[in-house]
Amino acid sequence: METTIQVSKELLTKLQMMKMHVKESYENIIWDLIEDRMEFSDETKKNIEQSQEEFNQGKIISLEEIKKKLEM
Repeated sequence: METTIQVSKELLTKLQMMKMHVKESYENIIWDLIEDRMEFSDETKKNIEQSQEEFNQGKIISLEEIKKKLEM
């Protein structure tokens, strides 16, 4: 059974940029993304979640911030 999903214009633009050729379907792009995500090991998934938490807590320093600190 086929269905329609709604996505923002921003996401649509990103999906369009990911197309390898004009006739590639959005379904193929989404399946590729899902397969990539599923290939991550449990440890990698855990590390990604931890990094996201640290970023949200402001514990991650940007490259620009590091450059500024080193110039002092």
